[in-house]
Amino acid sequence: MTATPDDLELLLRRIIREEAGITAAVPAEKWRGGTLVLRPAAAGQQEKSWPIETFFHKVVMLRNRLRTLEQQVNASDLPDDVKVKLQGYVSGCYGSLTSFNVLFADEGDQFKGSGGD
Repeated sequence: MTATPDDLELLLRRIIREEAGITAAVPAEKWRGGTLVLRPAAAGQQEKSWPIETFFHKVVMLRNRLRTLEQQVNASDLPDDVKVKLQGYVSGCYGSLTSFNVLFADEGDQFKGSGGD
């Protein structure tokens, strides 16, 4: 079988994502095609809504950037005590974001705080 330019592009994109720690994630089936709505408590104020996939994409981007930050901290020449402190902040961020785990189809894609793996 001969690889097409499209095949090579997909392979290259996958390698870049894996090396950068950026993994694809899909929303849970029940959220696909849904809408996120923010409704103000005060009457007469306009609500704001987005496709849930747009919000999910932002959550996944945040997760991927936290993973990259974690890798950068671990690979840095910083003193160990500073690395531990920064790692604690990253873990705290993961923990704060666990409320969004309901959006993910795969448990492995979810946020885990300091109590996680």
